[in-house]
Amino acid sequence: MKQRHPKYQILFFFVALLFGLSVRNSEPHLPYYFSLMGPDMIWAGMVFLGFGILFPNTKTLSIGVYSIVFAFGIEISQLYQADWINEIRSNKWGGLVLGHGFLWSDLLAYTLGIGILGFLDYRFIFRVKK
Repeated sequence: MKQRHPKYQILFFFVALLFGLSVRNSEPHLPYYFSLMGPDMIWAGMVFLGFGILFPNTKTLSIGVYSIVFAFGIEISQLYQADWINEIRSNKWGGLVLGHGFLWSDLLAYTLGIGILGFLDYRFIFRVKK
């Protein structure tokens, strides 16, 4: 039976969280394309890791599909601009999770972030349990 090790998944998740927050705070000092897509790629990678934590025995491809559907759903939800959800988005953590405005480039960044994490998961992490 194959399985992801939850301790490592959680560790990778928090490392990605800290890295993502540091990148967000350093955007003016980073190359343009990395500051544009990097934080969204990291966020999508965290989504992938989160699904890996929730479903440790699930195949990498399935985790990738769940992650893409979730990330794209969040991005598409940014087209909805009601007062109550904008109030949540005005909070720092709500804004980090839900985002603020729809961008096509975010969909590309999510796909790249999940694709990279999916490759790493398939190649190195999702192993046979002994």
